[in-house]
Amino acid sequence: MTDVSTDHDVDEAARLRAAMVEKIAARHQALGLVLPAEVEQALRTVPRHLFTGDADLSTAYQNAAHVTKRNELGKSMSSVSAPWLQAIMLAQARLKPGDRVLEVGSGGYNAALIQEVVGSAGSVTTIDIDPEVTDRARRCLAEAGYDGVEVICADAEHVIEPGRTFDAIIVTVGSWDVPPAWSAQLAEGGRLVVPLRTWGLTRSWVLQRQGNALVGRDHETCGFIAMKGAGAHQGTAVALLDASCDHSVGLWLDEEESTDASALPGVLDLPRVEVWTGVTVGAGVQYSDQDLWLAALSGFCLITASQEALDNGIVALPWMYGTPALVDGPNLAYRTKPRPINDTFEFGVFAHGPQAERTAQRMADQISAWDAAGRPTPQLSVHPAGTPDDDLPDGHVLDKKHTRLVISWPSLAR
Repeated sequence: MTDVSTDHDVDEAARLRAAMVEKIAARHQALGLVLPAEVEQALRTVPRHLFTGDADLSTAYQNAAHVTKRNELGKSMSSVSAPWLQAIMLAQARLKPGDRVLEVGSGGYNAALIQEVVGSAGSVTTIDIDPEVTDRARRCLAEAGYDGVEVICADAEHVIEPGRTFDAIIVTVGSWDVPPAWSAQLAEGGRLVVPLRTWGLTRSWVLQRQGNALVGRDHETCGFIAMKGAGAHQGTAVALLDASCDHSVGLWLDEEESTDASALPGVLDLPRVEVWTGVTVGAGVQYSDQDLWLAALSGFCLITASQEALDNGIVALPWMYGTPALVDGPNLAYRTKPRPINDTFEFGVFAHGPQAERTAQRMADQISAWDAAGRPTPQLSVHPAGTPDDDLPDGHVLDKKHTRLVISWPSLAR
């Protein structure tokens, strides 16, 4: 499909593209995932450098996201997603030749990958709210030979066209909710792949219709630029170091948490309590499902820190951008960086506050319960807002604007 002649060294681009695919395949293998042959072929075919602006070839083919637009403060507003993550989401969508696909959040490169997979018998529509992004996507797609992709500038919170449906909808922006338009546009048997934020934790879920609900268990940890327009949602940041709004260490509240932040600034100046759980994990083993398990705790939130705060030992986090934490009145606990025990790593909890030990033990007990339950895989079900409690499955319920989400653990019932 692609016959592109540019000033770039075509042979060098092909070599770098092949090297990128090898890295993606190795990463999939390390995670126990399978890179579908049709997705691999698309990655080997589409000239990514035609979608990354002025980036040189080496930068264009890094296995990482590439920012294509920033605002006046330097914040990323649009990007070409990391190819390893695009590969995962395309695999989640289980695309096949002839599929009609809607991409929410545009840039061009992912739409070209989708077009390669669905072929000439399929169709690809990409939509974005930002006219600068859609204009750029349209130009890049045409230059790369994919001018058959339909590019729409509109708010994807709303239905594109009444009665029009798609075999797959792939959302490439961070979504706080699932608007009714997405469910309405799913064809029978269609798949919705969406990076959905729950309690500040983003997971790419693949969902399918089950009665009036969307249900799925297949999910992967990810991160995306947040949704704009009617679907935008702004969480709340709480500074912890002092009352002067120093956010180098803080909490992130992404739902309607009722945490009283008035007693928290300065809590990290109080003595630290450590509780180690005896629960261990092997090197390189993923444990992100534990985050969702911990979210069932009353007072759950995320703690963030700057690199300087980590280097100075103010907090000891394994992940600076959002680590599970627990607020209990004037007490704060968080999961700390696992410590090495022989060939494994042990989970621990650090806490500060007048009753720090009690709060730390609550979180540690929840980690132990996750381990005792067999480290289960969660299921997500998405129900229309207003669904009665009696009609929801057992699990942790989270109310959004359009939906009621339920995180459940079906394997516990077996």
